[in-house]
Formats: sequence, structure tokens, C-alpha cells
Amino acid sequence: MDILTQLPARARVLLIRLRSLGDCVLTTPAIRILKSARPDLSVSVIVEPRFEAVFTGNPDIETILPPTHANAWSSRASLAINLHGGTRSLVLTALSRARFRAGFAHYRHGFVHNVKIPTAQEILGLTRKVHTAEHLASAMFFLGAPRQEIPRACLFAQPLPISNPYAVIHPIAATPAKTWPSQRFLHAAEHIAHKGLEPIFIGGPGDNLEPFARYRCLTGQPLEQTKSILAGASLFLGNDSGPAHVAAAFGLPVAVLFGASDPVVWAPWKTAAEQIIAPDGLANLGTAPVLAAIDRLL
Repeated sequence: MDILTQLPARARVLLIRLRSLGDCVLTTPAIRILKSARPDLSVSVIVEPRFEAVFTGNPDIETILPPTHANAWSSRASLAINLHGGTRSLVLTALSRARFRAGFAHYRHGFVHNVKIPTAQEILGLTRKVHTAEHLASAMFFLGAPRQEIPRACLFAQPLPISNPYAVIHPIAATPAKTWPSQRFLHAAEHIAHKGLEPIFIGGPGDNLEPFARYRCLTGQPLEQTKSILAGASLFLGNDSGPAHVAAAFGLPVAVLFGASDPVVWAPWKTAAEQIIAPDGLANLGTAPVLAAIDRLL
């Protein structure tokens, strides 16, 4: 369905991607594909303020908006693309009053969408499970963008003025099942230090980095600052979580530990990467395979 050719010159597009960090990062290849097909389009992204830094500095995006009814209502969009799928995003899509309101066909309350996007497998002609970046990019192909290689995620930041080469370690995850024990992260940090990189541990607001106090720890940093930290790093090590996707977007060598989540769907996208998979849980993952992965990346 070629919606893009039906849009007038310099039409407004409202893309709704409310959260979370990894999902927002992996939306940027889809936006790049959209703009490469129609450079004249004015793209606005509706996203929760805590994740808006994912999109700051991106030349493909004209406006970043918080998810309010007023912003959707006043968007004057010709095309609204709902890539979130929850109730709130459905309301925002409806309020946009866009001529074309696109969303995946499996979303609940699909009556809001007058353009129903099939599965990525149908669009791409695949039978296998797809990566999240492929899933999101497939929507743009369905809307009329020419088929092309899906690019790396696009993030923009100025690296911090840290003179010594360093590695960023993110030892936090959303659930215990996705979290490697702290003592093993410390063992890995010691190994990284012996390789000539300063280990720097990062965490979000409220994260406890006390077990790693012997190293430099940065916690509660704004996302813009986290981008800058990762932009200048030489290596990333962490649990499967949003910062791993930020690191991949900057082209870092990335070692990611997978416990409960699916590495096919959430692997680092388009960067040198090692996926250390622990099907029995990260609590049962020893240090040897992680250190070996670090050595291969370095």
C-alpha cells in the first residue's frame, strides 16, 4: 500500500513511540527509511519526556513532542504512524485527525487505524522471527518506502572529554532474571582494566551502584549525558537493556548478557557484538564466556 505517494509536498507526519529506551532507539532506522523515501516530509515524534533525548539532534526529526492530547490535536498531520500500540497511543492517533492513521493490524482497538500494517514477516516475505528494528522498519516499507537495507540506529551526542580510553558497564536490568550477579561484573571489570580500559559503571535514577564503588560510577545521569558517555567509549558490557541499544547505535563493540529476553528480537543492531546467552538464567552464567567475548571484541 503506497501511502507515501499520496501525501502532499512537505506533509506533516506524526510518529507515536511513547517509550521505552530500546524501542525508541530501534525506531530511528525506520524514521531514516521514511525520510530517505520522502525527504520533504516534516516528521514529529510524540514520546514521553524521559526518552526524548533519543531523538534530539536527529536531522530526520523536526519536532519532539510530549504525549498530550493538545499536541496530537494540533499536529495537522496528514499521516499518523502508531508504533506503540497501547491505549494511550491509540487515543493520540485518533486525536491527530490525520487522513491516514497507520498501526499494526494486531493492535487492539484497531478501528482507530484506517491503514492496517501486516506482520513484518508478511511485508518482508520471511518465515523466521524478526528483530525489533526489522519489525519497525517493515512498517515504512508497507507505507511505500522503497525496500532497502535497514540502517543502524541514529543517535547524536558529543562525547565527554575523558582522556583515557574507557569501557562502559551497565550492571542493572529491569528484573532479577535479566541481571548478572554484581561480583561477576566486578570480575569482568578487572579483566577490562587489565586490557587497558578504565571501567565506568552507569545506572539510572535510584539504581544502587555501591557494589562497584572501587571504580568510577555514574548514576542518575540525564539520558543526554548517558548518550555522551557511550558515544566516547571503546566497549560496552551489560545486561540486555536500553543502554545496550544506545551503545550499538554509536557503533561500539557490545557484549550483552541475555537471560529471560530473546536475543533474536533484541540483539544489538548493526554493530560488532557478542551475545552471551544463559537459557538457565544469568545467575547460572559464569565469567569465562563473558571474558572470552570481551577478548574477541577487543
